[in-house]
Amino acid sequence: MSSLINKCTKCGRYTLRSDRCPSCGAAVRSAHPPAISLKHRYLDLIIRARRRKGKELKST
Repeated sequence: MSSLINKCTKCGRYTLRSDRCPSCGAAVRSAHPPAISLKHRYLDLIIRARRRKGKELKST
C-alpha cells in the first residue's frame, strides 16, 4: 500500500506528489516510518539507530 503523504529528501517539504518535490525538484519518499514488529530480528539495532538520530536532531 502506498502512502499519500511524501516528504522531500532535500528541503523536507511535505507533498502529495509521488514523483518529485514541487518546490525544489528533488526526489520524494514516504513520510511514514516502516512498520516494525516486536519480534523483528534486528529490533535492538533499529531502536538504537532511532535513538541516536533523535539525539542528533535535538543537539542541532
